[in-house]
Amino acid sequence: MPHSYTKIWIHAIWATKERAPFIHSDIESKIYQYILEQLREQGCPVRIVNGMPDHIHCLFLLSREKSIAEVIKQIKGSSSYFINQNNLTTEKFSWQTGYASYSVSESVVENVFQYIKNQKQHHQKKTFQQEHDAFLKLNAIQS
Repeated sequence: MPHSYTKIWIHAIWATKERAPFIHSDIESKIYQYILEQLREQGCPVRIVNGMPDHIHCLFLLSREKSIAEVIKQIKGSSSYFINQNNLTTEKFSWQTGYASYSVSESVVENVFQYIKNQKQHHQKKTFQQEHDAFLKLNAIQS
């Protein structure tokens, strides 16, 4: 085969440090837009970025030239810097060290998109910890 082809959808999730509710409604669109732009700059087309005051969900296509770890490290670092440089929060902002990422089959991309789009409604029924635990169980990951 003379060319390389990849199409790997990634659903990535990460939280604010100590899961503090820093991402208020008045700044969330600025943060989401910044993350979306940073993903695109890394060659990762984005379907959606959304979340809650204490965590972020992203659905994007992984660049064939980068690892998930490289992409997430860059996004988390640059977005923390952006938030702090622009004084978007009253306290120093940072993300937790870890993250979760899951591959998404093309057949369920729309379902994942809707799930991320409806985060606020979803979290009226489940806490972030319950959501996190459910993802680990669904993906057979031992914490």
